[in-house]
Parts: sequence; C-alpha cells; structure tokens
Amino acid sequence: MKWVLVALCVTSTVVGDVFRSLGMRHHGEIQDFRPGAIGSAMGAIARNWMVIVSTCAMAVSFFSFMKLVSIAPMSFAVPMSAITFIPETLLAKFLLREAVDRQRWIGIALILFGVVFISQ
Repeated sequence: MKWVLVALCVTSTVVGDVFRSLGMRHHGEIQDFRPGAIGSAMGAIARNWMVIVSTCAMAVSFFSFMKLVSIAPMSFAVPMSAITFIPETLLAKFLLREAVDRQRWIGIALILFGVVFISQ
C-alpha cells in the first residue's frame, strides 16, 4: 500500500506542478498590482483549465501524502516524495523547453541516489 501511495503522490505532484507552470505561462506575468487588477488576474487564473487541473492534482497529492505519513515513517515518506524532482526536471527540459544546466543534472543524480538508498 505504501508504494501505491508513493506512486500516487509523485504522479499527482508532477502533474500538478507541470500544469501550474503551463497555466501560468498561458496567463502571463502579472504587471498591474492595483487591487482591482489583482482581482481580475486572480479571476482569470481561477478560470484557467490548466490551473484547475493543477489544483485538483495537488489536492490528490496532499491527501495521498497525508495517508502515506499515517502508515509509513516520515523518514521514509519525505525522502520518497523527493523523487518528484526527477520527472519534473525531465518534463521541464523536454516538454516545457527549459534550459537545465549540468549542475541541476548532478543534483537530480544525487536525489536519485538518495531515494534508492533510502528505499532499501
């Protein structure tokens, strides 16, 4: 059961983060910080389907993580949730077309090593 929850938590977190990034890119940078303009921007963001998908996915992530820490030690659950950085970086590079430098790839390799080490 704990591995199913890890997979659910990781998958929903990755989906939530990627769709949040896509949704905010679609909306664009907020430039006007007057109260009315902020309200309009918040309304537009709340109606953005990618942000809605992101919010739903992050809710699944939150509740699956709560269930995970209720059945597994936190010293297991928190490091396992760090594995989200690996698919998120890959998707940032190949789907979102972001530049990922060598230092970040080294960090991802270290995270992978740590997750494998802790899962034993």
